[in-house]
Amino acid sequence: MKLHIIGLFLLASLSLQAQYTDMINSNRPGESFGAYSVGTNVLQLETGIAYGEDNHAFPLIPDRSQVDFQYQLRYGLFMEQLEIVLDGTFASTEETLQRSGAVTTSNFSNFQRNTLGAKYLIYDPFIKREKEGPNLYSWKKNNLPQWKDFIPAVSVYAGANLLFGDNPFKFQGEPNISPKAAIITQNNFSGGKWVLVSNFIVDKPTTDFPTYAGIFTLTHSIYARTGVFVEFQTLVSDIYSDEILRGGVAFLVNKNFQVDVSGLVNFKDSPERWRAGIGVSYRLDMHNSDEYLFKDDKEKSLYLEEKERREKEKRRMRRQFQIDNRDK
Repeated sequence: MKLHIIGLFLLASLSLQAQYTDMINSNRPGESFGAYSVGTNVLQLETGIAYGEDNHAFPLIPDRSQVDFQYQLRYGLFMEQLEIVLDGTFASTEETLQRSGAVTTSNFSNFQRNTLGAKYLIYDPFIKREKEGPNLYSWKKNNLPQWKDFIPAVSVYAGANLLFGDNPFKFQGEPNISPKAAIITQNNFSGGKWVLVSNFIVDKPTTDFPTYAGIFTLTHSIYARTGVFVEFQTLVSDIYSDEILRGGVAFLVNKNFQVDVSGLVNFKDSPERWRAGIGVSYRLDMHNSDEYLFKDDKEKSLYLEEKERREKEKRRMRRQFQIDNRDK
């Protein structure tokens, strides 16, 4: 899920510069982007449908009920650190205004948002940890939170909002194309069972009404195939400012397919908002092999030998753990 409900729990298995994971790595069902890409030659669709209402305390502002068709198309391009993202929502809306005892309704549909962008990982703390390998003498250092877990992976994002024609979701004077940028951080705790993602966003900064936002998503793996998340978002703009709380559950059907349910509420009364939705994420995996960056063949040979040694040691420790706990 977005900021990765399932796929992120497996990031501890990353190898050097590789971002590809054996399990699908989805941003759903939250609103934040994770720092890691889907991997080269991986095409991923994340989509869902949600229903909700915006109810105003002021009688002169219409109440709104809305169905959102959400979509996100991601593709790993050229290198492991880079992905392109098409992200948006097509909304079907009914507005109701009650005035002097008369009720007036209007209906309209269009793209509420549609953004094409690219995300690039500029720092990955797991590279150094993968080279070092696990601590063979301390269960605590391999399984409990460490100070180094607070060093996040960092990505940057840049994109363009694309809204054309007579779109009712555009504010007056809004251009058809406007920029969007973000800094994304991600921390993985307890071997990836807890994941914290932060997005710091500036949206439409060149327009008359820029929006500044922060999204903070905490996910937790409760079973092998199930994860939960809670997310807080703050929005600051002259058009709309708010604080929003989201939560939900995602279930991994298989390594390429995930389903989710989620909802949101906000903390103000104009509008008072709620949403509930379901979604799916599907991965078309055309990834051939992980990308390794080595100085020379000698470094590559040493790395592969060390990796094989660590894998053998992990298997030995796993067998020993099973033997030690067999009779407990």
